[in-house]
Amino acid sequence: MTAGEAGPVYALGADAPERQRLRQQAKELRAHSEALLDRVGAAPGWRAIDLGCGPLGVLDILSERVGPSGSVIGLDYDPVNVAMARDFVGEHRLANVEVMESDARNTGLPESSFDLVHARTLLINLPEPAEVVSEMVRLARPGGWVAAMEPDVRNMVCYPPIPAWDRMQELFEQSYVADGADPLMGRRLSSLLWDAGLVDIGVEPRAEAFPLGHSRRTIRADILRAMRPKLIQRGMAGEQELGEIDTAFRKHLENPRTLLCQSLFMAWGRKPAA
Repeated sequence: MTAGEAGPVYALGADAPERQRLRQQAKELRAHSEALLDRVGAAPGWRAIDLGCGPLGVLDILSERVGPSGSVIGLDYDPVNVAMARDFVGEHRLANVEVMESDARNTGLPESSFDLVHARTLLINLPEPAEVVSEMVRLARPGGWVAAMEPDVRNMVCYPPIPAWDRMQELFEQSYVADGADPLMGRRLSSLLWDAGLVDIGVEPRAEAFPLGHSRRTIRADILRAMRPKLIQRGMAGEQELGEIDTAFRKHLENPRTLLCQSLFMAWGRKPAA
């Protein structure tokens, strides 16, 4: 990203609790990410990149998959995330991983240089996601793979519903739209890959329930807390209302009969051979 350019808008903010949530999320989504890499056949010797890796992303998983003969780049536009990811790489001695600071829309990296270009929960948080997909395709070598995993805001289910949940959903969609981001990214993901000219496209939805005690049971409330300053600044809700929503929803989740279920969409496609 050159001086003076606007950085990408991350819809969920970037405070310390949000960074910690991202690290926890990396652990929670590990099995899904492993499955996605199975779909594209990630193998030793591959050169891979994880766009929008945040403080962890899938760097450790990719490092293991490509092995000593392969290499991995983690890329994020936020310097604090980059520093945290570099610390993680150093602590875990991931010798085949490099972390760099850049914009996923315009990485500045050579085209056709990766066997796998990966992103997870990135496109849903940025305006103009097609720009990122276009860059992903540019980075993939002919015959290489583009793979992504994205949630769908509207596809999260809370039953029985309560007014706090309905209002939370409304605020989520309003805030994403205000950021220029797409709360329905999950269901659109495979279409973006088709539009970008990829072939051999696959898509797999995954639904997961979060019972009492599950680390992701409070995920929607946790994210709303990260969005709170933005919602207040925009006049979408006040501090008191947001506090009441948070309290009511978390109380609702204490009932083991309350069902909370989220859908993720995995999609992948191959860049046509030259």
